[in-house]
Amino acid sequence: MNDNLKTGRNEEMQRHILRNKNRITAISGTLIVVGFLSLWTIGHRDFFEGALIIASIIGVAPIVIQAYQALKVKVVSIDVLVTIAVIGAFLIQNFEESAIVTFLFLFGAFLEQRTLNKTRSAIKELTEMAPGSALKQMDDGEFVEVDVEEVDVGDVLLVKTGAKVPVDGTVLIGEGSINEASITGESFPVSKEKDSSVFAGTILDNGTIQVVADRVGEDTTFGRIIELVEEAQDSKSEAERFIDRFSKYYTPAVLVLSFIIWLFSRDIELAITILVLGCPGALVIGVPVSNVAGIGNGARHGVLLKGSEVIRDFSRLDTMVFDKTGTLTVGNPSVAETEYYGDDIDQALGYLASVERESDHPLAKAVLEKIGDTTFFAVTDTEVVKGGGIVATVDGHRVAIGNVALMERENVELSDKAKDDVARFEANGNSLVLASVDGQLKVLMGVRDQVRPGVRNDLKLLKRLGVKNLVVLSGDNQGTVDLVSRELGLTEAHGNMLPEDKSAYVKKLIEQQGQIVAFVGDGVNDSPSLALANIGIAMGGGTDVAIETSDVVLMNSDFSRLPHALGLTKATARNMKQNIIIAVGVVLVLLASVLFSDWMNMSIGMLVHEGSILVVILNGMRLLRYGLRR
Repeated sequence: MNDNLKTGRNEEMQRHILRNKNRITAISGTLIVVGFLSLWTIGHRDFFEGALIIASIIGVAPIVIQAYQALKVKVVSIDVLVTIAVIGAFLIQNFEESAIVTFLFLFGAFLEQRTLNKTRSAIKELTEMAPGSALKQMDDGEFVEVDVEEVDVGDVLLVKTGAKVPVDGTVLIGEGSINEASITGESFPVSKEKDSSVFAGTILDNGTIQVVADRVGEDTTFGRIIELVEEAQDSKSEAERFIDRFSKYYTPAVLVLSFIIWLFSRDIELAITILVLGCPGALVIGVPVSNVAGIGNGARHGVLLKGSEVIRDFSRLDTMVFDKTGTLTVGNPSVAETEYYGDDIDQALGYLASVERESDHPLAKAVLEKIGDTTFFAVTDTEVVKGGGIVATVDGHRVAIGNVALMERENVELSDKAKDDVARFEANGNSLVLASVDGQLKVLMGVRDQVRPGVRNDLKLLKRLGVKNLVVLSGDNQGTVDLVSRELGLTEAHGNMLPEDKSAYVKKLIEQQGQIVAFVGDGVNDSPSLALANIGIAMGGGTDVAIETSDVVLMNSDFSRLPHALGLTKATARNMKQNIIIAVGVVLVLLASVLFSDWMNMSIGMLVHEGSILVVILNGMRLLRYGLRR
């Protein structure tokens, strides 16, 4: 019982000391300054040594605890090296060295923690944006302020001007402008009205709206973003895992080297100095700082990088493959050309509209918009033909709507004029919608999408950043795809591709040609390709599938973020290498200096050592301000 009590007290004491490590650092530094001032001003040697002894004892306490905790799990950490060095310096009565070394080590740890907190500022900013309360409609119709945890799916909420939207939901009543920077990285307000989607964490700049909750808490897009960024920043890259393995063996090696040097030289001070100078502190902190700062920068700009391995692969990219509709193009097509064949065209248009209104495909919406007001009929026996279109029974007639391949499957014979029209529509860059009734072609529509503004310049930037091949894969006809390819200056263009064709092409590039491939799609139809590619990039606007399937998410579906994302990963990878070179170079210089020169001692070595930590920290933090030069 007494042993347990004693153990509990000891553990509580250890926790107390570690909690107050920053305060101990400040006290230790103050004692060192006071000690030196007393020596330089009044020449009080005893007071000077007394202050340094107290500073050494106070300062070494948290280091000893951390060393002990490391040894308990059979790890010889940097804290072990410093503890042995400080105790050795204390025993040979070199109190200057012991006090200064402990202070510098603690101050270095303080800087590291401050830096990691700063580089994690993206997380902090995001969590601060999370709404804490909501105005919920009660049974009597009144709106009452409640904690956001008390909101359930289906609840109706009131959002006023200047307030944060507490949930992902749909606008029931009202209209206004919302700042969606927390989701998209874009600060321009977005207009919202009845049936518009809104996201948790966004801010209503003006207006008043009532929202029905579709997703709450951690299930909201905002909650998912926070979770993803946290996971990404906590993930370890290959470089970090190597450094962990390296430190595991390097630290004991320094300990052995120090002992061998003492064995041959009998110079305890030299051996202790080797222990201090051999600490790989900058190496341990350099890579995580770069990783966290890079991911943090991306989060601020609406680019979610899902882990440090993504940074490594993305930075070495060879080939970028694009879906066309909604990625290279706006994804809001409209009917540009129309041809009719035979009789009863109004009835055929009614059949066409009746089938298309049951589809949410962009082409279907364009067709419905073109037809306008018409008579709708009952639709039965609907069959979706993969990569072809739809076949259904409408008012007792067999209606087929889709591409040329579907017409061939349905044995619909195209007249010479129809064939010429098809060729002409394709040459003009149209996607084709053909409609037949009972095996007779009735309607041919050419639907055209617009290339995203600025995409051509963005693709030039990608090439400038080292992407060798730019490829478009589309289910659209080859003529349309070729037209887009020529307009944008792409390397390759392949049309008439089913989702499985796209994934097979991506697989071939990776496995047979050995390329590092990124696939850019909408995160829904292209999920197999997104999953297969080395880097899956979703233009998903925060959709569930986009977030789950891809490695990189462009939260506002803004293509211009893509060059920034690539440039950022390259800058982060370079930054990691720079920090490794700095860290290893400093250790080698220090060890060479202590072995082959007379000027190096423990305090100077520790000062240079902590200076190298500060250098890699500042170098890593440059990534927080990264912006691509256009």
